[in-house]
Amino acid sequence: MKVIEPGWPVDERTGAFTTTRDGGDDPLEAAELPAEPHWLEQVHGSRVVHLADWRPGIQADAAWTDRAGEVVVIKTADCLPILLADRDAGFVAGIHGGWRSLADGIIDKMLAALPSGADLRAWIGPGICAGCYQVGGEVRQAFVEFDPLLAAAFEADGDRWRADLKWIAAHQLRAGGAEVFDCGRCTFEEADTFYSFRREGKTGRMASLIWLKE
Repeated sequence: MKVIEPGWPVDERTGAFTTTRDGGDDPLEAAELPAEPHWLEQVHGSRVVHLADWRPGIQADAAWTDRAGEVVVIKTADCLPILLADRDAGFVAGIHGGWRSLADGIIDKMLAALPSGADLRAWIGPGICAGCYQVGGEVRQAFVEFDPLLAAAFEADGDRWRADLKWIAAHQLRAGGAEVFDCGRCTFEEADTFYSFRREGKTGRMASLIWLKE
């Protein structure tokens, strides 16, 4: 199974990767993980859960843990997988960064849930780029109402807008004190490597996983 590993300076006790089309969307088929991932029922909301409160079928779009051996997993196919880690391996987290979740403050809610004073690293995995992501005016309005500075992430394209979700996520993460690393990969453009809902409609999902090693 071909995977993408974050290129970020974190403690070696932090494990993380994102799957690709090579090997399907079930990382358990080929990956050696410390435990079964804690799958979420992602609903494009802004709920954040600690894995201590996890249960099968829980509806949330972000999760974190400070306990070794627990695997956070986020599924995406154009939305952003955002992985976070304390540089000293105090905790790890994952966020499903779709536009609705980002406009509803999911990053701020995650940062508020994490232990304070951490030396935070964030990795933005494969997601749709601004050049491939057209949205209506209502999407832009939702972001501008949340934070007027986010208007900078939109470029007019006829009667629609090109939206840079990666810029939005990076802006919010940096505002919260995180050092941000972006893989620079577009799911829509790289059809041989990634699933893309916008390109294919019904499709598979990539899984982005992160955990603390025992």
